Amino acid sequence: MDGASGESDDIRQTTDGLDGRLLALLTVALLSIIVGGTADLVMDHPATWLSFHVVFETLMIAGALVMATTLWLGWWRAAHAAAALRVSLESESAERERWRANAQHALAGLGRAIDAQFTEWRLTPTEREVALLVLKGYGHKQIAAFTDRSERTVRQHAGVVYDKSGLGGRAELSAFFLRDLMLPEGERAPLPAAALDARRVD
Repeated sequence: MDGASGESDDIRQTTDGLDGRLLALLTVALLSIIVGGTADLVMDHPATWLSFHVVFETLMIAGALVMATTLWLGWWRAAHAAAALRVSLESESAERERWRANAQHALAGLGRAIDAQFTEWRLTPTEREVALLVLKGYGHKQIAAFTDRSERTVRQHAGVVYDKSGLGGRAELSAFFLRDLMLPEGERAPLPAAALDARRVD
């Protein structure tokens, strides 16, 4: 995790450095046009400011100034958006790590309970892998990519899991393990009437 994070930081710093250098080069080029055009106009001592040469160079200077301003504003907005995104991602990552650290013991216990249930259902190692990934919320296409299998094969393994467990699909598989998961007494929100009716039917 730390290695991947460090590599990501290195890539981000390299990209930021390249963006900064490109912006600096473009800014210097455009400023050169502005300064050079202005100096040329002053040194020419034009008899009239309405000649084609003067108008043309003035338009070039104005265009370069507009482009430089537009580039700077675009970079400024992109930099602020990237900074905000970075802060958001770092906050989410920190929150996820805190949750994992706090829930480590409970997750280990849940993992053992799930493994024991898989054993009771007599799932094969492949079926266990597919079932666990389904429990984690992954779709068949994602599981196929993770496990280097075809989507059709994954669907077949998932079907066998449902058959062996006597469950009707991924929703029932998740409910089997999470139905009795409750918040602490003081933090529970009242269940909607429809949910209470459904529990009575079960």
